[in-house]
Amino acid sequence: MSLLEARGLARTFTTAAGALPVLRGVDLDVRAGEMIAVTGSSGAGKTTLLHLLGALDRAEAGTIRLGDARVERLAGTAAAAFRNRHIGFVFQHHRLLPEFTAVENVAFPLRIRRVPRGPAQARAAGLLASLGLEDRLTHRPEALSGGEQQRVAVARALVGDPSLLLADEPTGNLDDAAGERLADLLTSLHRSRGLTSIIATHSTRLAARCDRILRLRGGRLRAPLLNSEAAAR
Repeated sequence: MSLLEARGLARTFTTAAGALPVLRGVDLDVRAGEMIAVTGSSGAGKTTLLHLLGALDRAEAGTIRLGDARVERLAGTAAAAFRNRHIGFVFQHHRLLPEFTAVENVAFPLRIRRVPRGPAQARAAGLLASLGLEDRLTHRPEALSGGEQQRVAVARALVGDPSLLLADEPTGNLDDAAGERLADLLTSLHRSRGLTSIIATHSTRLAARCDRILRLRGGRLRAPLLNSEAAAR
């Protein structure tokens, strides 16, 4: 049985030129423990798809089931609470709070759950240390390198033990070396923590690490490609 099941997802945006259909009936099944790459050209709808799956946006049509939850029915505070409990997000830009230190940023999702400050920061500090950032706990985002900022963002996404990790071009703002290190980290964390992950990416190297590669084109997801087949395209 799939952990995540989406059927017939449609999303259209209004532009100065008129209606712009982005998703035109997307179907997706993800088994628990899978690491899936979603590829496609810029503007194909990868970010839109992740936002729908993660309850950051709502589709005009279609259904999304994550575990026992009907995600497409959630809105407002119910959607926010669901995201906090079940979804971990990593964005292309880290989106860390500039006034918070690294450990405060990572602890923030737990503080939203009303976990006391001490235990929340202790958990956050332990996770950051496991990612090699034990010397950066009290640094604010501006004092961190791009790769360090993304590692803090990954820690923030995982601190609440989400059911699903969604990563939107996580290596997109990094140079090749930092991007490769982050790809290694995401792969390692996926395996060691038993995650279920969906990664939207332009990186063929990151996509090739995943269990399946799906391509978003014309508003729909194509049938899965073998990694070797995808790398040749």
